[in-house]
Amino acid sequence: MAVVADALAGLEDLKGKLEQGLWLGMEAGLRAAALPGVLGLRWAGRALAPQRDDTPSAERSASLAFKVALDEFFFATEAASSVLAMGRTEWARARRELDEACALFDRRGWLADPASYHRTPPAARVSERSARMAHVAFSHLSFESGYAPLPDEPGAARWLQQEGNHTAHAWVLRHPGPQRPWVVCVPGYRMGRPSVDFAGFRAQWLHHTLGLNVAIFVMPFHGPRTCGRRGGDGYLSGDFLDTIHAQAQAVWDLRSLLAWLRHQGAPAIGVHGVSLGGYTAALLSALEPGIERVVLGIPAACFLDLARAHVPPALLRAAEWLGFPTSEIGQALRVVSPLAMPPQIGHARRYIYAGVADRLAPPHHALDLWHHWDRPRVVWYQGSHVSFLLEPSVQALLAEALDATTLLDDAHADARAKVAPFPVADPSAAEIAARMQPAVAAQA
Repeated sequence: MAVVADALAGLEDLKGKLEQGLWLGMEAGLRAAALPGVLGLRWAGRALAPQRDDTPSAERSASLAFKVALDEFFFATEAASSVLAMGRTEWARARRELDEACALFDRRGWLADPASYHRTPPAARVSERSARMAHVAFSHLSFESGYAPLPDEPGAARWLQQEGNHTAHAWVLRHPGPQRPWVVCVPGYRMGRPSVDFAGFRAQWLHHTLGLNVAIFVMPFHGPRTCGRRGGDGYLSGDFLDTIHAQAQAVWDLRSLLAWLRHQGAPAIGVHGVSLGGYTAALLSALEPGIERVVLGIPAACFLDLARAHVPPALLRAAEWLGFPTSEIGQALRVVSPLAMPPQIGHARRYIYAGVADRLAPPHHALDLWHHWDRPRVVWYQGSHVSFLLEPSVQALLAEALDATTLLDDAHADARAKVAPFPVADPSAAEIAARMQPAVAAQA
């Protein structure tokens, strides 16, 4: 009987795998068939969109055309492999959650004061183990996130079911000996693996050439925190409450990691975020005091505007027809918007770089952050989103912003500013006379 039961179980398992493969094949076929139309509608929508006069102009060249093609190839592969749209039941649930969130956020005062939506986490309790990628030895940090939406927030129960996301991770390159300044790197969408992250941040250059300790944070739903088929699934899926909670958790975990670094004796900390990580670094700078430098690389600035840039207008109109008004989405997203909160880092310590022909995070995103940050140091390069790694001007800006000596100088200036001098008030004429009275009496 046991043999028969095992055989039946094996057949049932095989049946399940065949059904899953069939559905995946059908889904891939539907995506492949729809892809040319989706790309065509997207390109048409971008061509017809009004152009802002204040965006830097692109200089036509074969080199720039190649860089733009890299962005379009990335988008095409993303569109070809992304999950299909939510069904009717999921749409109804997501719309209901959006309505409830807007009402709750307004009632709690979070829309008027978005920073008050975020709580201050404790320092991380880190576990550390040695790891290796090819010839690079590094440390793999992990710690319990501890983040949870408030119990009455819409989508909280669903969020807590994502068990793989409850543990935060970071890849670390640390120098032996006395503590050095740290740079905390915040990756973009679909990153989260050491091979991709080390290349995307030039981690070896930051570590060896600039002499920094390097910590590369893993964003929620990415890398070892993946809960879907691929890293990043669930972050920008159209479930806007999940996006809000993912972004809130990202800055919670980052602040927890920064607190741990300070407890370890970090003398200065800079932050460098790219793409989605640039958005996250900008939000972090509005919530976390005491960061010496922040660099926003090819940053996104508004999730709703990203949807407008990449989703064909007809599909956006269909989403509104199904009950997703963009005004309510934008209202709810205020609690995680870096454009809704002022930065807590000094003006001279803010840096931005962006491509004039970026097809993934359009240039006006960086421009909006630049204006919001009161026009700090910025580098506009003749390139696209993906080409930032090829741009010498980007590397020069990073060398300037993350220079170990100036990071330490900023930290020392901050430490001196925290030590208030003992107040000494000028004495009045009456006080001087009162102090001199005993001496005058003695002489008499």
